[in-house]
Amino acid sequence: PLCSNNNPYASFGATLARDEEQNLWSTPHDVTHTEADDDRVLYNMIVVRNQLDKDSEEWQKLNYDIYTLRQTRKEVRSRWKHILEDLGFQKEADSLLSVTKLSIISDSQNMGKARDILLKLSEETNIFPTSWELSERYLFVVDRLIALDAADEFFKMASVVYPKRPIGERADDSQKAPQ
Repeated sequence: PLCSNNNPYASFGATLARDEEQNLWSTPHDVTHTEADDDRVLYNMIVVRNQLDKDSEEWQKLNYDIYTLRQTRKEVRSRWKHILEDLGFQKEADSLLSVTKLSIISDSQNMGKARDILLKLSEETNIFPTSWELSERYLFVVDRLIALDAADEFFKMASVVYPKRPIGERADDSQKAPQ
């Protein structure tokens, strides 16, 4: 059986590559990714890129933009996961960050507070890159943190781990004492 052509795992690599191509966030086989605006932007970029000739300059530029956007998303998710784990949610971090079209806001009264905290996170910390547009995805995550009574602690931890630096100040400059 190991040498026959009936190996059920023969196309495994191709399946993974195909899944990664359609995987806009982090969960393979999840068709819910094109629900949010930022998901649609990435999806549209992938569609346009796939219609172009692979040797063209436009294809290379779009491919780079897609890669950059995906890496930025992974970095932001990693930052959130790091803080959640530091707060004691080691086993729950992935499920807290998992958002699909089936996700719901736990309490509609928390929506305003969740928006305020998310906005405060974007303005007062570097948990999101400077050019990042706030994602609805993290509104659901903040709502979950409010339900767990951990949203304020999350903000405090984000402020410590990813403090906002004045424009032009580098990370190594903050280590130097004022003269």
